Amino acid sequence: MRIKTELELQSFYPSELEVANISHTDTEIHIKMFARSKNCTCPKCGIVSANRHGTYERKLQDLPILGKSTWLFVNAYEYQCDNPDCSITTFVETVNGFLGYYSRMTDRCADFICTLAMETSCEGCSRICRSMNLKISGDSVIRLLTKRFKLQEEAKCGSTIGVDDFAFKKRHTYGTIIVDEATHTPVAILDGRDGRTLKEWLAQNKHVKTVTRDRASAYAAAIQEILPDAMQVADRFHLHQNLLEAIKNTVNATVPVDVKIPEDYGREQQQAEPEECDGSKKNLGQCG
Repeated sequence: MRIKTELELQSFYPSELEVANISHTDTEIHIKMFARSKNCTCPKCGIVSANRHGTYERKLQDLPILGKSTWLFVNAYEYQCDNPDCSITTFVETVNGFLGYYSRMTDRCADFICTLAMETSCEGCSRICRSMNLKISGDSVIRLLTKRFKLQEEAKCGSTIGVDDFAFKKRHTYGTIIVDEATHTPVAILDGRDGRTLKEWLAQNKHVKTVTRDRASAYAAAIQEILPDAMQVADRFHLHQNLLEAIKNTVNATVPVDVKIPEDYGREQQQAEPEECDGSKKNLGQCG
């Protein structure tokens, strides 16, 4: 006996969004929804506003359902900020973080894409998403990651940091990475390695007392200018590298590069070695 079942989609969405209509094709599912929120928080000043300005329809992409692309058509409200000093006049509701302020996809869909991109790559993530009927390009994945990175809070570090340079593109573009020595985690990535951006960062983090670095003069001058009382320590990697380079130069100066072997060296060795005696020799008297 076949049992007839139904799936209630309303339970998968916030209570502030009311499902009004569902339609589908062979490849897509369209869900018409109405927002029922009463207020919203301003993204600029954080003031909660209940002053509605108007409504408009938002088209957002959600996670696929049974392999079909899912699109939400949300009749959302625009709110007017009640703070007269705020630079934002109107803003759209987020429905308790389910929708972004200016995003074209739900936050849970963006979370999935970011997680997949961090485990694979932006282009690989785009190809996997397309096979799941989730429409996004590699460039859009990069923009999404960049946007979420800028929204993160600035990482805090202790009093001891490590500074080194790295290549965005070798022999073309370089940057500076700052690592917290206590947790061994990066706290900042700066443009360039001439010390200019490092000065700006150190000016905002004057609690730093110890800096481990390589022997680049640009970093040393920047630290000495901004934090003259900070202790500068040469890091272990560059100490080992400098030691090996000094040993190599000393050995090269002492030992000749080419060691010449005389041409008659092999012939003299053969003459010096006595021939072995066996039973096939006719003159056995010369043996022994």
